[in-house]
Amino acid sequence: MALTKLKRRKRIKMRIRKNISGTQERPRMTVFRSNKEMYVQLVDDLNGKTLAAASSLKKEEKKTAPVNKIEQAKQVGKLIAEKSQEKGISSVVFDRNGYLYHGRVKALADAAREGGLKF
Repeated sequence: MALTKLKRRKRIKMRIRKNISGTQERPRMTVFRSNKEMYVQLVDDLNGKTLAAASSLKKEEKKTAPVNKIEQAKQVGKLIAEKSQEKGISSVVFDRNGYLYHGRVKALADAAREGGLKF
């Protein structure tokens, strides 16, 4: 029997997570993508803490005209880059969370790189 999309993504996610871990100096940048929104966190796995987070749920962005999901992902990437620079974080480990590195995930990663994050 074929795997469902969720089971396939969970299998890929576990395969990625056994090799990737975040530290205080180089946290793990994890991405979650729903049908409507995009979320990203910088996680210190050693202490089990979230250092910074950004999402497309910001109220300031909702007041503007609606944008497509790729543009929304780019805004979130720029926002997490700004927040990480404020915290003094310049380098991260990218965790795509089982999603393909394509579309919204790629747009978020490229925008974060343009904002100054290294991964």
